[in-house]
Amino acid sequence: MSANQDTVEEPLDLVPQENGASAENGTAQKFDPNFTQAVINATGPKANPRVRKVVGSLIQHLHDFLRENEVTVEEWLAGVDLINQAGQMSDDKRNEGQLMCDVLGIESLVDEITYKVATDAPDQPTATAILGPFWRKDAPKRQMGDTIVHGIDDGDHAYMYGRVTDFSTGKPIENAELDVWHTAPNGLYEQQDPNQVDYNLRGRFTTGKDGKYSFYCLRPTSYPIPFDGPAGKLLQLLDRHPMRPAHIHFIVSLRQYQGCHILS
Repeated sequence: MSANQDTVEEPLDLVPQENGASAENGTAQKFDPNFTQAVINATGPKANPRVRKVVGSLIQHLHDFLRENEVTVEEWLAGVDLINQAGQMSDDKRNEGQLMCDVLGIESLVDEITYKVATDAPDQPTATAILGPFWRKDAPKRQMGDTIVHGIDDGDHAYMYGRVTDFSTGKPIENAELDVWHTAPNGLYEQQDPNQVDYNLRGRFTTGKDGKYSFYCLRPTSYPIPFDGPAGKLLQLLDRHPMRPAHIHFIVSLRQYQGCHILS
């Protein structure tokens, strides 16, 4: 999922709409027109300027949303319950809150914003993509040419290789770390599947002087977003399909680089 949005400079001090709702819809005043600004003005003078700006804008938009849709206490509590469920299901192996952001397009949008803000190059380096909720920290380090497949006999094995290069010069990049992961043929990441060994189908590889990388994996398969949590419930409420196309995740990083090319 992707979204396009122009960058807009938000004012630091926000003023509520006169009608207590979006001015463009012409809705007659129903609600206290001073309430939102009073909440924003409660921010103290020692607050970080960025926090003041972002939270003030968030309050304004959330209040406008609530007024525009005349959200009731019952509906608000249902939303709070959905958020609470996401937190209760999340741990170091599964991030349900991030999965909900994926469903709502939030992660894709902030990824686009971050990427566009980070570079002014007319021909930009390899585009970023969302991290996804199933990434795990500290995947095992492996040697080039190793396999990330363990304890799985089915599925089509694949040999993946390529080269990491400097965006400007095209020269190979040494010591770039590639963090890779993907699902098993049953469509499950290892932390979802008690039958897979810990950190299966994951690995971190470091390039040599030639910038090349190589490893054995499985041909990726498409899979559904799990329906056992609030993200799945949200998809069902929106009458949207849960399927994701087959893919392999890559994070390529080197401290002194903003961006690099992955050639495969």
